[in-house]
Amino acid sequence: MSILYVSPHPDAFPSLRALIAARYGEAGEGPGWGGAHPRICLQPPPTSRTPLPPPRLPALEQGPGGLWVWGATAVAQLLWPAGLGGPGGSRAAVLVQQWVNYADTELIPAACGATLPALGLRSPAQDPQAALGALGKALSPLEEWLRVHTFLAGDAPTLADLAAVTALLLPFRYVLDPSARRIWGNVTRWFITCVRQPEFRAVLGEVVLYSGTRSLFQQPCPEFPAAPKTAAQLKKEAKKREKLEKFQQKQKIQQQQPPWEEVLKPPLLFPDVSGTMPDSYSPQYVEAAWYPWWEQQGFFKPEYGRPNVSAPNPRGVFMMCIPPPNVTGSLHLGHALTNAIQDSLTRWHRMRGETTLWNPGCDHAGIATQVVVEKKLWRERGLSRHQLGREAFLQEVWKWKEEKGDRIYHQLKKLGSSLDWDRACFTMDPKLSAAVTEAFVRLHEEGVIYRSTRLVNWSCTLNSAISDIEVDKKELAGRTLLTVPGYKEKVEFGVLVSFAYKVQGSDSNEEVVVATTRIETMLGDVAVAVHPKDPRYQHLKGKSVIHPFLSRSLPIVFDDFVDMEFGTGAVKITPAHDQNDYEVGQRHGLEAISIMDSHGALVNVPPPFLGLPRFEARKAVLEALKEQGLFRAIKDNPMVVPLCNRSKDVLEPLLKPQWYVRCGEMAQAASAAVTRGDLRILPEAHQRTWHSWMDNIRDWCISRQLWWGHRIPAYFITVNDPAVPPGEDPDERYWVSGRSEAEAREKAAKEFGVSPDKISLQQDEDVLDTWFSSGLFPFSIFGWPKQSEDLSVFYPGTLLETGHDILFFWVARMVMLGLKLTGRLPFREVYLHAIVRDAHGRKMSKSLGNVIDPLDVIHGVSLQGLHDQLLNSNLDLSEVEKAKEGQKADFPAGIPECGTDALRFGLCAYTSQGMSHVCEGLFSGCEQPTAMPEAQEMLQRRWRNAVSQPWGNPPSLSRSCRHPSTSSTLFQPSCPQSPLWNPVWGSWLWQR
Repeated sequence: MSILYVSPHPDAFPSLRALIAARYGEAGEGPGWGGAHPRICLQPPPTSRTPLPPPRLPALEQGPGGLWVWGATAVAQLLWPAGLGGPGGSRAAVLVQQWVNYADTELIPAACGATLPALGLRSPAQDPQAALGALGKALSPLEEWLRVHTFLAGDAPTLADLAAVTALLLPFRYVLDPSARRIWGNVTRWFITCVRQPEFRAVLGEVVLYSGTRSLFQQPCPEFPAAPKTAAQLKKEAKKREKLEKFQQKQKIQQQQPPWEEVLKPPLLFPDVSGTMPDSYSPQYVEAAWYPWWEQQGFFKPEYGRPNVSAPNPRGVFMMCIPPPNVTGSLHLGHALTNAIQDSLTRWHRMRGETTLWNPGCDHAGIATQVVVEKKLWRERGLSRHQLGREAFLQEVWKWKEEKGDRIYHQLKKLGSSLDWDRACFTMDPKLSAAVTEAFVRLHEEGVIYRSTRLVNWSCTLNSAISDIEVDKKELAGRTLLTVPGYKEKVEFGVLVSFAYKVQGSDSNEEVVVATTRIETMLGDVAVAVHPKDPRYQHLKGKSVIHPFLSRSLPIVFDDFVDMEFGTGAVKITPAHDQNDYEVGQRHGLEAISIMDSHGALVNVPPPFLGLPRFEARKAVLEALKEQGLFRAIKDNPMVVPLCNRSKDVLEPLLKPQWYVRCGEMAQAASAAVTRGDLRILPEAHQRTWHSWMDNIRDWCISRQLWWGHRIPAYFITVNDPAVPPGEDPDERYWVSGRSEAEAREKAAKEFGVSPDKISLQQDEDVLDTWFSSGLFPFSIFGWPKQSEDLSVFYPGTLLETGHDILFFWVARMVMLGLKLTGRLPFREVYLHAIVRDAHGRKMSKSLGNVIDPLDVIHGVSLQGLHDQLLNSNLDLSEVEKAKEGQKADFPAGIPECGTDALRFGLCAYTSQGMSHVCEGLFSGCEQPTAMPEAQEMLQRRWRNAVSQPWGNPPSLSRSCRHPSTSSTLFQPSCPQSPLWNPVWGSWLWQR
């Protein structure tokens, strides 16, 4: 057996590196030599078996008398070959090797030079402050790289991350205090993400970061207890204790020396604009360090310049909340447009001296997040969420959120968004979750929320109902083969199949021909409908037709909804699987027979159809009709196929008991608010659409069959009393809501007139639609229903700015719920901007592969870099190739570095023209005028003007226009508001 010899000391980072690599090897493909995993030995190898000179730890012996390998780098590569990032010579492998080399040659010497003398374990070879400066210099490339990357090479830890993290263990444990970690924010985020990985945690335990006062000595990590101490070790520890006193004296001296900010500051942390200006504008030169400085100075907080937010301000209050992006992914240019506009508005009001708050937040994105984590769980551990269990699965989701959820905030900061990050919130935070529970209970008690069995959009892949916003409507011109999850062969859509029903009791073998695009649903038919005025069918009143596969006859009903001009004028009625048919069934008292389960398999049908998947049943029913001579025709038919935008599954209308919100009265109030002028919607063209939607609103299904989200605070009641009959799911009397189970139990006992001990409760397994919690966002972020200073000052808000595509899915629901629950509008004005589309008029969509990361515009990206991003997406390989061709056509040379200011300027300038295809004109190579090159040229002109400008005291400004993060560009009088969309440039000039 192979043996891995490591040091038992908890701070021996080379040995820790080998142990963590061994953990990854066990979880993956195993060690590089193909044998069994090595045995761990917490002591040096016996001298009788070692080569000369004796190997340094960690050391690996591959079998007694076999090959010896030593040194952390070599041993780690052998133990975890998959951590190399790919085959030698590949781009990923080269990147891993470069970072490993950097860790060995730069990080380790700098980390030891700064840490060991501070611990009194080594005589300092240089001045302590110089050693700390050397550590800062070594961290700078890491900080820069991690601005736009989660890990050093790829989307998961590799040997590069392992080498760098273990090299920095000592500084993070003993030297880098909170103020230093704030300076190196990206490095700290990455370090914490890595050490929380299961493989790291198994070896390191919980890594405690240095607070400035913690004891310098730790116990060895729990999995590898230290061997019994020898007399020599005890003597050595006594010397360490003596040195501890010296260290404490050094600490006192260091407190009198320059703080960390002076020793470890990256370039331009406190922007220095006094040097000679380059001849041409460079985004990196100008934008390098402003945002951290703005944050540290508190410029984005409404308290800035005043004792508290409640302090009277004659200039007024401005409040706007961000449309919370989904925690699952990253922002695209559509989000960048939203935030460029919102930040410009925020900075304008801040310049006017108003008490200004732009509140950030993130949405838990129920379906999207659950799908991502389920795929990760299956890919890495071969487990489904049901195998793991609800509580364990939710822990996995929270862990994923902690590791990945801050990428969006990082992008927002790179866009220069002046958000008050201390008020950032997440829709699953306890404060917001309490608001969701309170809202549900109040609305349920008032009868606004109710339970009913109705047709819903059902995804058989997700096993859940989904909201209208998550439905992609794919238009087909005719016969089309589509890929459907769970089916090996493509499925035919866009055809109309005609077949005959024989009229019951007809001597002449009379038949009624009907047509359908979903032939499998004829197994759930309960009637045939014709128009009351259609002369062709007047003689069939009171008649029925015979179902060929079922022992039932289908009545012929007369209903105005039938179009006499379409087809034969006769329509099959399947109330359980079509919305129009359901309404016909309700009018005529027809039974709704469900023929599909939640997975899309057929039920309540006879063999041979029983148990068939729905699209296999489609072929079987068609063949059976042909065999019985009832098939009449098949022809192309333009149609719209509803697809789940998460799973790409074809949605099925299914009857399910769900929770609904009555929207009628709330919609009337929302419509009246616009009519009265209490709520302004701009551009005003959208007001007509607003009224039309509110007038025709349907009740809102808020149940989702998921685990990730706000679990519905409703309980099904079982009364342990023979005098009370058992209830059924749709019976609302047997459902009760409560802020807690105890409250729900008391309500149930009162309802049925029994003691609480006779009540058994089962909480609904479903969670609430994500849009329900998002609809509460403007006031839940301030702690509603509890009263708080922020709630009294900042609610109602001033403005809501967003894209017009979510006017009804989010804006309307915020207005309705705000009026219902608080009695006040959540904001006074709604501004709707254009939608970002690509050069071909399509919306930005990950499923199309046309998404552009704003950071790629800011920093620039090669065409190959764009291609690599497609490979890391969830696109099918066929779709990847198609998307690559689109990237080649649109960005043949990649995207050049534009910088934050040019991106913001280009987006704002283009949308100010009222364009809806914003992305068409942003870059060269498109037919439209190119806004990005124009923005860059504008900045170059301003730069040349600034270079030739004689520098002196700036002209005087009123206090309201001298806010450091929004100062006016004094040298461009024709455009005094330019720092709204060019904030970094404006600050640079003002400071200069």
